[in-house]
Amino acid sequence: MEQIIVSVVHLGFILGIGFYFILAMQWYSYRIERVLFHYNRYDWHLYFFGLPLVAYYFLDGLLLYGFVALFLGLLFLWQKKMDKKLVWTSRVKRFFLFLVLATLFQDVLCALFASCLKLGVIIPLAIAQLLSMVYEKMLFVSFQKEAQKKLMSNTALKVVAITASYGKTSIKNFLAHILSSKLNVYKTPRSVNTLGGIVKDINESLPSLCDVYIVEAGARARGDIHEIAQLVHPHIAVVGCIGEQHIEYFKTLENIRNTKMEMLHSSRLQKAFVHESAHIKGTDSIVPFGAELSDIEANLKGLSFSMMLDGVKEHFTCNLLGAFNAINIAAAIHVARTLGLSVEEIRKAVATLQGVEHRLQKIEAGGKLIIDDSFNGNLEGMLSSYELVATHEGRKVIITPGIVESTEEANKALAQKIDEIFDLVMITGKANVKILDSYVTKAQKIIITDKSKLQEILAEHTKAGDVILFSNDAPSFI
Repeated sequence: MEQIIVSVVHLGFILGIGFYFILAMQWYSYRIERVLFHYNRYDWHLYFFGLPLVAYYFLDGLLLYGFVALFLGLLFLWQKKMDKKLVWTSRVKRFFLFLVLATLFQDVLCALFASCLKLGVIIPLAIAQLLSMVYEKMLFVSFQKEAQKKLMSNTALKVVAITASYGKTSIKNFLAHILSSKLNVYKTPRSVNTLGGIVKDINESLPSLCDVYIVEAGARARGDIHEIAQLVHPHIAVVGCIGEQHIEYFKTLENIRNTKMEMLHSSRLQKAFVHESAHIKGTDSIVPFGAELSDIEANLKGLSFSMMLDGVKEHFTCNLLGAFNAINIAAAIHVARTLGLSVEEIRKAVATLQGVEHRLQKIEAGGKLIIDDSFNGNLEGMLSSYELVATHEGRKVIITPGIVESTEEANKALAQKIDEIFDLVMITGKANVKILDSYVTKAQKIIITDKSKLQEILAEHTKAGDVILFSNDAPSFI
């Protein structure tokens, strides 16, 4: 009976440790090196892995049983507060299956040979992770071959691939809207932009009858974009603005630029539009863009701009917010013209563009003007949104974690601009609290440590006539 209790307690503890481990892995795209070397909350590693593991090996009897119960209870309460909870995908379920089997196998061996001073935790966890990695790799290779076969079988399909440090989702959505006025278009959904996500999307959702497939490509390491390019082999590539987003992973701006340029590694490439921030020399097939824009005007009512097309200055207007959207629309316009749309067809489509959700999305509620820009996480775009808010005559409120995965200098510049424009600053997240708190000196500040109380704090500290800007967002693990 005692051995059964010990085994149950052991299994419960391993499942708790395994839950924390696989949740962290899921947050960081199942890259163990990111969990080890690029984690934003190492204190959680201590609270939910390191210290519990030490306690498990040092405690015995009722003390151990009580500790395991306490650990599981605290883990449950902690994960309930997370805004990005574990998604129970097939991969996660398989990991737990491997973990349970490895644990039971170890326990049986220990019972048979009576050679274990304490039932192990690390060995079953390591075995489960190893089996998971091998199995998922084998599975993924077969899925990847299936996706490439499906993609290449449609010889009439034009593939457009888009990457950038920021703005790629907007370019994708704007382009899809413009092209849909004339062509049958399918685009990767939401912010799906990894190799695994694209493979899954092709296999499960890409229609057999489609004129254009628009693919968004993201990267956290050199070679990520190359892998996507080798999968989809785009006919048209777009490399948008290059900036310091994810500088923590790439170390230098040059590495970021070179990674984004991997999008041109396609055997079917016919045309590429590359933003001037990449500093490339133009050729017949590789065209720099950005310098052709002029007369950009943006306010809380909309956006207008001009751009040179074949020596003619063309004017475009839309209801979108933010001057930076002119660059994103310009990229979409270039691709649309390459695919055969006339300037007039494009102008009409641009005029009906809808804002991308969580990107300068305007909402009016209770006499307050709310601008949801929570998916905008780069310095240039955030500063542009601040200039837009500056045109509001009433009180200005901002909720922000600063710029995630960027430099200290960028966050200092951001904080100084915030202090210049806003009356009330609500700082969320942990990564940039010290920088923002130090450089925001004139505005009233509220540091929010528990995001679940944000709505309550907003109700208390804002009023009718205020403009409230949600500037970037960061999940709880950041």
